[in-house]
Amino acid sequence: MLMRTDPFRQLDRLTQQLLGAQGGTWSRPTAMPMDAYRSGDEFVVTFDLPGVPPEAIELDVERDVLTVKAERRPTTGEGVETHIQERPTGVFSRQLFLGETLDTEHIDAHYEAGVLTLRIPVAETAKPRRIAVGTGESRKHLNA
Repeated sequence: MLMRTDPFRQLDRLTQQLLGAQGGTWSRPTAMPMDAYRSGDEFVVTFDLPGVPPEAIELDVERDVLTVKAERRPTTGEGVETHIQERPTGVFSRQLFLGETLDTEHIDAHYEAGVLTLRIPVAETAKPRRIAVGTGESRKHLNA
């Protein structure tokens, strides 16, 4: 069997086991990896949540703050001897400050292959718009 050793990873794993810090708890959640970008008239945010069932994901929006929480539980049960556990378990959380330029009323959430994708439309008031420039003649018609 071919094995690769990484002394720093092993030290980190040992520290986590000794301190009981395999993942987060609801009071002290662990951050989750995220990418965010703008595509046209929407803001797209993706979170890596492999092994998390969809029903264990919570999305809340309160005053332009989006909170994402997820929980991955251990796959082993009682009477099972774990040999290697590299995937963190516990609670993962992330908060995003969306600002007033995004339409928080129309967030679309999709979860597939361990990736949570949120699509947040740009608010109509934040979109660029063209303003027509009038002439003296058009102003006379408005005042009449």
